[in-house]
This record gives sequence, structure tokens and C-alpha cells, in this order.
Amino acid sequence: MQSRLPSMVLPWLLIYFAVLLWSAIGPKDRFTWFLEVLPALIGLAVLAATWRRFRLTPLAYLLILIHCLILMVGGHYTYAEVPLFDWLRDAAGGARNNYDKLGHFAQGFVPAMIARELLLRLEVVKGRRWMNFLVACICLALSAFYELIEWWVALASGEGAEAFLGTQGYIWDTQSDMALALAGAILALALLSRLHDRQLAPLPTPSRPHFNP
Repeated sequence: MQSRLPSMVLPWLLIYFAVLLWSAIGPKDRFTWFLEVLPALIGLAVLAATWRRFRLTPLAYLLILIHCLILMVGGHYTYAEVPLFDWLRDAAGGARNNYDKLGHFAQGFVPAMIARELLLRLEVVKGRRWMNFLVACICLALSAFYELIEWWVALASGEGAEAFLGTQGYIWDTQSDMALALAGAILALALLSRLHDRQLAPLPTPSRPHFNP
């Protein structure tokens, strides 16, 4: 599997930069765009820095790309005004655009596989039951920390951060965001663990650092 990874690089980068360029052209609010897209830019830098010494599974790279695209779309329109989710809101007779909830679900779904991969490959945890519990805890902690970041940005920026927060008047927005991240993490573990294990099998670990598939 390790030898296959380079074939993913070009399409991955083409999709990433094509959507990033589209997202950057005429966004609804430039400040909000920057705040929303910043994690995707940081993620790209981290992946580039670790590419040679610690490559992830194809599944992890695919999920990271999907999460980056979600961030870029939300940054372009703001999370409260994504057209498709406006249409879904109107069709369902709802009161709010729920694209931000998709983003927070992904905030648990995607990091779950990354955390799982790190815990297993670095042999931090060997018991799978404890590993699943820790992955869920990590994802919930990341979600809570992101809510703190949103709070800090709101305090620092005042009204300019309202589009970034995306609460749309929902008083339980913070709690529901964290609940969705936790649900995303649990669902990812339930649906993707077997596929993830197959992709992890040929990759090196501390106990087999020179494994050759």
C-alpha cells in the first residue's frame, strides 16, 4: 500500500487547489473565508512536512481532502449561507442552514481515523476497546477546543466573527456541534475500522520499522 501512495498525490493536489482557488474568488466575507480555510492550509503544510517520514493510509488522505473541501465551501459562502443547504432547509420547512452541522460531524469523523492511525502505528495503545474509547475522547476534545477558538475569535473580533460562529440564533449550537463531532467519531470507528486495518497492515510501526510490503 505504501508504494501506491504517490499515485494519489497529483489528483489530491489538483482537487485541493482547484477548490481552494474557487473558494478564494469572491467569497461572501473575506475575513470569514480566511478563518474557515486556515485549518485546511495548516493541514496541507503538516501533510507536506510529514510526507517522507510518516505517510498515512490512502483512507486518511482521502478523508482529510474531503474535510478540507467542506471547509473551503463553508468559507466561500459562510456556513450559514451554503445554497444547497438553504434549499434543503426550505424543502424541509426548517429554520436554519445546517451546513455547519455537516462540518462539525466531519470534525469528528475525519480526526477519528487520523487519531486511530497514530495510536495504532505508534503503538500508543494496543487494546482495541481502549483505543476506540481514546479516539472518541480525542475527537470530543478537539471539538471542544475548536469551540473555545470560536469563542476567542468572537471576543477579539466582535461582530465580524458572527459569520464564523454560525450560530444562527440557536442557543444550543455549541453543545450540538460537540455532540455531532462525537457521533461522527463513533460512526467512523464503526464503519471504517476494518478497511483502515487492511490499509494499516503493510505500514511500518516501531516494532517493525523496516517492513517492506
